[in-house]
Amino acid sequence: MPSTYQHDVLIIGGGAAGLSLALRIADQCSVAIVSKGPSKDGSTYFAQGGVSAVLSEQDSFKSHIEDTINVGGSLADKETIKFTVEHGPENIRWMQELGVPFSSDIFKSGKQLHLTREGGHSHRRVVHAADATGKAMSDTLENHARHHNNITFYEHHLAVDLITTEKQGYTDGDNSCIGAYILDKDSNHVETFKARFVVLATGGASKVYLYTSNPDGSTGDGIAMAWRAGCSVSNMEFNQFHPTCLYHPEAKSFLISEAVRGEGGKLLLPDGQQFMHKFDERGELAPRDIVARAIDHEMKRLGASCVYLDISHRSPAFIASHFPTIHERCLQYGIDITKEPIPVVPAAHYTCGGVNTDLNGRTDISNLYAIGETAHTGLHGSNRLASNSLLECLVFAQSAAQDISSDIKKPYQQRTISNWDESRVTDSDEDVVISHNWDELRRFMWDYVGIVRTNKRLERAMHRASLLQQEIDEYYSNFRISNDLIELRNLTLVAELIIRSAMLRKESRGLHFSLDYPVANESSIAKNTVLKPHHKSIKEKVKIIK
Repeated sequence: MPSTYQHDVLIIGGGAAGLSLALRIADQCSVAIVSKGPSKDGSTYFAQGGVSAVLSEQDSFKSHIEDTINVGGSLADKETIKFTVEHGPENIRWMQELGVPFSSDIFKSGKQLHLTREGGHSHRRVVHAADATGKAMSDTLENHARHHNNITFYEHHLAVDLITTEKQGYTDGDNSCIGAYILDKDSNHVETFKARFVVLATGGASKVYLYTSNPDGSTGDGIAMAWRAGCSVSNMEFNQFHPTCLYHPEAKSFLISEAVRGEGGKLLLPDGQQFMHKFDERGELAPRDIVARAIDHEMKRLGASCVYLDISHRSPAFIASHFPTIHERCLQYGIDITKEPIPVVPAAHYTCGGVNTDLNGRTDISNLYAIGETAHTGLHGSNRLASNSLLECLVFAQSAAQDISSDIKKPYQQRTISNWDESRVTDSDEDVVISHNWDELRRFMWDYVGIVRTNKRLERAMHRASLLQQEIDEYYSNFRISNDLIELRNLTLVAELIIRSAMLRKESRGLHFSLDYPVANESSIAKNTVLKPHHKSIKEKVKIIK
């Protein structure tokens, strides 16, 4: 018999955002953290660069705000940027108090955090733990959470769908989130989790693309569940491609940090020539969208499989101390970065759009929050400034925790929730359908909705997404669900949202570049692409575009 669990706060996702919120709220209530696997499987753990925050006397909030606006293609929300930037330093101090081992330098005046510089930043303001910042943060946060009596971990659990009062047939009051159906991957049973507050901290959706720097779990689960529950989303067309992912047949999703270019790394063509100066006066320190398009252009122009990133002009001691993880991993593949350049290609890296929230992480549905990469706060606009992602996780975990704290002691009406019904489904003997559709989806999204887009490519992608959704919906209705089916269902929905958003933006801005509309439309400044769930079905949309 499937189990039912009751907690005050249900957090879906165990990365920096989810763990931070859990620690900030757990003294006041019971918290459940649901994750697909161990926290080491999430995107936070693999983050290399660091956290951007104003920590130097030479820097200023004004400068950080301006850099974020400039990289965001003038589409980012200024109030959100100001809020995030101004709360940065206190969150870094909180992380230090927890014991995160950030890199530091020793000066006559004492020990100070070492700050590096990344693309798009006008100052050194990225605090880091060598080149494994995410690991250091994740390990520290998880260690504290594991030892807190009010926090319970449910690992190897995958959220299927949110439970709302509307879905349960309640008509009194606003639509409110009261829990989630969760698949226990070990028993393959769907369990019911009741909660006063539900927080989506599931990360992004870069797994929708064939090549990605993200771990396998980045399947847009939170975005898809929020959409099905009735939340609006914004700016799903802005998908950041990291310019430099290690290119090697045996390497899977290994990122070469932005900080390598920040410390003087040069991008080279296969013949050894530099090329970034032809595309932007900032060269290798240009924002990621510019660098990624430049690499994509050169690879297509030359028919090259990759380009190269060279840091070998720095001393071996400097490289070993600043980039120990990258150095060690490359050596495993026979590449000594102290002596030779690193083969690199762009890869899908970050979802700038997401579930619409306010400054407290609140969504369109009462008692449902979204934080981190799942959310669209307005911070990133059409392109994310490097290392603003972990900053966003910390700041909005803090504000959401404060908001929940203000409501946690208020009277609460318990609702009866129906258990998951599996009485009319059977086990599938056609799992090949899932694996085939998974591959097809990721390939056509890479080919048609990638770094450079056209109207025709988007129409082709929409047509294929329609066919996949029909197959998946039929499969979902008739067979017992599995991890792969849930993720494929979510990815296909997120793919539709990305394609629809891209078709609506008739210009090139930030991470959305269209050959049919190669310049920015000034009248589009500050206009987000907002999608609301009450829309025509994908079948109707395909008829329209055909």
